[in-house]
Amino acid sequence: MGSETEYGIHAPSAPGSNATWLSTQVVHAYALVSGDRAAGGSEARWDYTDEDPLADARGWTVPRHTAHPSQLTDVPPELTAAQIALEGGELDDDGSTGPLMMNMVLGNGARLYVDHAHPEYSSPEVTNPYDAVRWDAAGDQVALAAVRQIAANPALPEVNLYKNNTDNKAVSYGSHENYLMPRSVPFSHIVRGLTPFFTTRALICGAGRVGKGQDGSVPGFQLSQRADFFEAEVGLETTIRRPIINTRDEPHATAEKYRRLHVIIGDANFSHVSNYLKFGTTSLVLDLIENGEAPQVEVQGPVEALRAVSHDTTLRGLHRLADGRRATALDIQWMYLEAAAKRAAATGASDSVTGDGHTSQVLARWEQVLTGLAGGPEAVAGQVEWAAKLGLLEQYRQRDSLGWDNPRLGLIDLQWSDVRPEKGLYHRLLAHGRMERLVSDADIAAAVRQPPSDTRAYFRGQCIQRYGASIVGASWDSVIFELPGQRRLRRVPTREPLRGTQALTGRLFAAHPDAESFLAELLDLPALKGQ
Repeated sequence: MGSETEYGIHAPSAPGSNATWLSTQVVHAYALVSGDRAAGGSEARWDYTDEDPLADARGWTVPRHTAHPSQLTDVPPELTAAQIALEGGELDDDGSTGPLMMNMVLGNGARLYVDHAHPEYSSPEVTNPYDAVRWDAAGDQVALAAVRQIAANPALPEVNLYKNNTDNKAVSYGSHENYLMPRSVPFSHIVRGLTPFFTTRALICGAGRVGKGQDGSVPGFQLSQRADFFEAEVGLETTIRRPIINTRDEPHATAEKYRRLHVIIGDANFSHVSNYLKFGTTSLVLDLIENGEAPQVEVQGPVEALRAVSHDTTLRGLHRLADGRRATALDIQWMYLEAAAKRAAATGASDSVTGDGHTSQVLARWEQVLTGLAGGPEAVAGQVEWAAKLGLLEQYRQRDSLGWDNPRLGLIDLQWSDVRPEKGLYHRLLAHGRMERLVSDADIAAAVRQPPSDTRAYFRGQCIQRYGASIVGASWDSVIFELPGQRRLRRVPTREPLRGTQALTGRLFAAHPDAESFLAELLDLPALKGQ
């Protein structure tokens, strides 16, 4: 599993700046901080060879000429000469410009790049929800380091980055999750099993938002940053007609064995507990679906129900089910929790001795939060992000007699998501012990530089760290080397997510200080001969 975070970006002193250009400065700034540079000191090209963003999991491919431009993620973003000139940049004789970096593959196995005019951090692949929280939080530190580097450059406007999902002017940007699944699971089963869960999941992992409606013009507070931007139940798009279940069929792995479930409905979370539950509970629900044990529940009008759940801070609203019953969002979450607990008990996954070490913790935390929510959001304000934000806003409202239409509340909402610890309100609550921490600062700092050891991200990250000067491209499923004196590029495939781990490749890295000898032994392995 892994996360993708598009950060909100703003230059207060240069409000007319091109957002894509600003985002390139973020990527370039982090390159200066990290030293994760590829051959010739430039960015590592992203290897788009195996990407197919128009493949639909329902069994077809959208014709390229009919696709919305935002769907063409296999095309590198570009800045025109006019856009560069507008920012005061100068083109070189060959039409290129200075520090316009669109893409980096990082030493921790992550990707930092420009996506839809936002800087995006895509975390490395991990195998459990704790590590998902850890390497997602590492992305916030990457963003912070870039902000600090830009602030130290007097030639650039100050740039602020926000871990949120909307500018409250009818624009939303994504926080996506990815889960590897067996391709043998029929996609219709995924849709049927996940839709009720996703419709109500904001209870445990919504980030909270001031304002209702896509432009936030309706006064009030809601659980989710993203709910009001969804318009379809199932679909391929991610920026228009957003669906609850996304059908992009781009596995970034051995396609015959796996599918990558691309989840676009989540909020960007600072809260460790909300993020942990987001990944942990979804993983357990996918396990239920894979084994035919998901609850037999169907919500009528899930798009409308998604918004109704988000707008209901009392958590008492009833939603009509297909069988005629009515249930609250909490009721539906309890159905999924009980089914997951039953399966975990039957398989031994939650056993304290023989279990996997994660299932029991996710189940306990899920139960704790649902039980607390039944008594009101105050009971879980230290864990669930929307409840913490609502509690803070209510303090301001009561102190200063503010209505929900007061613009100060919108500014507080924005300040919550600032990545700078001296400015961000989430960080202030964390520093004062009012938000529960699951991962230490030291572990997060280590994750900024080091990849997970138990997935192929280890191989990718170590290649960047050790042999970056010999790498010209990389992706989730490949690393491309260019060696001195050799005319042919060497593309090392990494299609199996659980190969390339420290256990399998650590000895090779330790034995070879240079890329030439490393590749000589690596490519002589039977599985890679002929690549």
